Amino acid sequence: MHLRLRVLGAALAAAAAHVIPVAAQTQPATPPPATNPATPAQPPRGLAPRPTGPAQPAPVVRRPSVLPVLSVRVDSTVTNAGRPPERWDQLTAAAANSGTYRLPVGRGHSGPSVLRAQVLLNRSLFSAGMLDGVWGRNTENAVLWFQGREGLPRTGVVDSATYARLVQTAGADSITVARHVLTAEDVRGPFVTIPTDIYQHARLSCSCYESLSEKLSERFQTGRQLLRKLNPGMNLDSVEAGDTLSVPAVRAPDARAAGEVAQIVVSGTDNYAQALDSGGRILYYFAATLGASYDPSPDGDFYVLSIHENPWWNYQPRILASVPDDRPSAMIPPGPNSSVGRVWMALSAPHYGIHGTKSPETIGYAQSAGCVRLTNWDALFLSRRITPGTPVSFRDTRAGSGPRSRTAPAARDTARPAAPATASPAPRDTVRRTAPARDSTHTRPATPAAAPRDTAHRAAPAHTPAPARDSTPAHRPAVARPAQPAARDTARAQ
Repeated sequence: MHLRLRVLGAALAAAAAHVIPVAAQTQPATPPPATNPATPAQPPRGLAPRPTGPAQPAPVVRRPSVLPVLSVRVDSTVTNAGRPPERWDQLTAAAANSGTYRLPVGRGHSGPSVLRAQVLLNRSLFSAGMLDGVWGRNTENAVLWFQGREGLPRTGVVDSATYARLVQTAGADSITVARHVLTAEDVRGPFVTIPTDIYQHARLSCSCYESLSEKLSERFQTGRQLLRKLNPGMNLDSVEAGDTLSVPAVRAPDARAAGEVAQIVVSGTDNYAQALDSGGRILYYFAATLGASYDPSPDGDFYVLSIHENPWWNYQPRILASVPDDRPSAMIPPGPNSSVGRVWMALSAPHYGIHGTKSPETIGYAQSAGCVRLTNWDALFLSRRITPGTPVSFRDTRAGSGPRSRTAPAARDTARPAAPATASPAPRDTVRRTAPARDSTHTRPATPAAAPRDTAHRAAPAHTPAPARDSTPAHRPAVARPAQPAARDTARAQ
């Protein structure tokens, strides 16, 4: 009895070391002492009787020394050999949460594994813009910069090492698609039809969502086509509070990186806006749209002048390209379908700012009138993590948005890898454009004062000449606003 307990103790000790010795290293057990044949020795409670005959080697039991970061099965390049790639039409909520993902994921791919990568990037605070389950330039650039920050090889492809790091930063318990019960706020209107004529648009009480499906797609940072794919058989324009939808498990509204934003860096050729800490580490990354070579974003160092949520847009033809100067001005009401979106972060460069958009699918692919355009959800997310006075540095903007070689330039800051080669940009979005060139006198003061968030205009710094009255920024909220529309607060989707 005592000998068997010693053997059992040795087996448990070997198991604690994760591997029980193989047969070649196992010594035959010493025969038990003689006992009365009429009363054979009984094994300890819970153990099976020992088999008779020659001693058998202990079975080999292998346990991982490190638990996996997430309970998933990852197909490697070896197991993927000869297998067809995933397709977008295979994308369902069940497939996205199946726990099996194809790696590596990169150009030309679509389907559940791409959506998984996009959601992990989003929850890691590297936003590729609108989630759609299709690999594109925005996703590749976000992966590239994430790899650069984490010290991984800058390939722009999600391999096993990148995937493991994404899971760690996004949270090991994160899933790809969640079940969300709609609230009254989720489905609340009003919903309006936005006229194509700017002066008819100005007569509306708000630039509200045009449909419930549009509001839900922005609420969950995804395209309507993908949202319908995840919820087959449901009419997204007629769902009600209490209904349950399958939606991408995006970042929490109050998610924050470890650190405070010390500077915003914007690139015209790489199509991004990055928020850095005081050491130059990327805290937040956003896909962005900037100006073209013939209508570029400013170049140089500026600062955030003021921040306005749900701003009125001052439409001024005299400072808009391709619009006759003799056309009258108009005040466009606030809302997500305003040309400046749901937030306006005015910069110290006259007429320029960081703002949202009514067309999130164009971010990173179209070109702006020179301002920094983000999705509405990314613009709001950034605006609530900075303050007036935050420095903003523009890089490579005079060349305009477009393709760029991943290998150039070699001397680029090691914390920020060069963007991958990309396809030619999509046709320029001409909804809004600002023509005035940058005034070189408008630079960041040594100690910028913080402007109140609810102030429509703040005075220019003492050493900076104020702009002439006839050059009111095209996008900045006007001093004299029209009467507050009754439905204005309903345009603020949370």
